[in-house]
Amino acid sequence: MNHAFGTASAPIPPTKQAAARIALIDLRDASRTLLADCFKQFGITPVEMPANSAARLQKEKFEACVVQLGPAAQVVMEAIRTSRSNSRMVIYGLGGSAQEAMRYSKYGINAIFQEPVERSAALKLVRATQMLVLHEFRRYVRIPVITEVAIQIGQRKKITATSMEVSSGGMSIKSSEDVSSNEAIEVSFALLTLPRIWIRGNVTWKKPKHSFGVRFDANDERRRKLKEWIDAYLES
Repeated sequence: MNHAFGTASAPIPPTKQAAARIALIDLRDASRTLLADCFKQFGITPVEMPANSAARLQKEKFEACVVQLGPAAQVVMEAIRTSRSNSRMVIYGLGGSAQEAMRYSKYGINAIFQEPVERSAALKLVRATQMLVLHEFRRYVRIPVITEVAIQIGQRKKITATSMEVSSGGMSIKSSEDVSSNEAIEVSFALLTLPRIWIRGNVTWKKPKHSFGVRFDANDERRRKLKEWIDAYLES
């Protein structure tokens, strides 16, 4: 039997896709080692970098970074968000609380690792956000982002809270004040290149420690601007 045809038509091996890379910027040894191991478990390659890496971050492509929150963080985040290749990079902050991270809210921090870093908590956070880092956007409809949210509760009360995740249909929020289930509210927030918007919604779920979910009013036309921003964010 002539096997020449079968040999000539052997399938071409698929091209290996480049691994997603995450920059670990100015991290202490223990935190850097632990987080590097956590990201490796999800196929994300860690790259160690010093605090003065702003120039490199404006030129070299990364899918995400972990930044030690502190005096040097603002310069690093400014370099990232003004970079043509990294402006949509997923940013993890390390250290401090969500409230302390609010000073960097204009840079759109996506999530926070608490110090000292605990492996179980770190793995949980990486698992929850890996699809965004790996660009598996079809499987990830919610964007983790920390930004200040002003909440108007009817005509009687206005509170300030912090976002945890946002989608075109709603958002999850954390606040030091309590809200009631099924409460009608209006939220106001800004996201990176999205100017401040206001959207009506209702509180649909609550958890301990004052975290709750808001479903946006489907009839509120202002929701369209958020949907357009999210679509652009995921396609960039």
